[in-house]
Amino acid sequence: MNVIAPQLTVRRVSGAIGAEVHGIDLLAPVSDDLVAQLRALWLEHGVLFFRNQQLSPPAFAAFARRFGEVVHYPYVKGLPEAPEVIAVAKLEHDRIPFASTWHTDTTYLPAPPSATMLIAREVPPQGGDTCFASGYAAYEALSPGMRRMLDPLKAVNSSTKAEKTRTREDADPSLHRQVFETEHPVVRTHPETGRKALFISFSHTTRFADMTEAESAGLLAFLFEHQTRPEFTCRFSWQPGDIAFWDNRCTLHNPVNDYDGHRRILHRVTMAGDVPR
Repeated sequence: MNVIAPQLTVRRVSGAIGAEVHGIDLLAPVSDDLVAQLRALWLEHGVLFFRNQQLSPPAFAAFARRFGEVVHYPYVKGLPEAPEVIAVAKLEHDRIPFASTWHTDTTYLPAPPSATMLIAREVPPQGGDTCFASGYAAYEALSPGMRRMLDPLKAVNSSTKAEKTRTREDADPSLHRQVFETEHPVVRTHPETGRKALFISFSHTTRFADMTEAESAGLLAFLFEHQTRPEFTCRFSWQPGDIAFWDNRCTLHNPVNDYDGHRRILHRVTMAGDVPR
């Protein structure tokens, strides 16, 4: 466990991704210097976890704004007291949770979010963990020949693929949803760290640009499996008040759907990103 400031310690949770930050109370004023330290840790570890932070929705949104512009998710209405915060909920009668596959958030947008932040409100008595995977580790583990082949490629990302994979965000067929589709590099260079990350996800990537879905299927299937190998991942068990804050430009995540019959409610904010390069 590394000490980075008085009373503030950091514990890595896996070899490839993730760290818990201890000794911080986010209800107290957070200085610009501390925000800068947290941002550096976030860029280093891909996802940060803060335990037992009992922030109201407005306070949660205010904390997120210290790290970037908070933007609205395109398909879910925000909370009345904090419109930029949405509920990510699975209730007792639900069988399909929100976005229940490995994915990077909203890669079908021209400029996907730079970051996502979740805070737990209600959790099941067991289960309901979230897994995270490093796009950096996935790219760096590929052979030189595979990296050379992938580096110049682009892929098509579509909001319609979520409808086929049946995530909670499309579970209500009465929703009149706008379709978003865009091309992004298969390998993106992080604008702040300069590192390369594999930037595709099962939930949204449909094919390679200038190829058919059938032509793309074999290589995409390999890459989808490769990027979530256990050694690239970490797993986080929630308690009420816990926060996860991840870099959407180099990180995938997957909520584990193993708590049917129980309630799980989290609140989420996303931060504006840039066009992947």
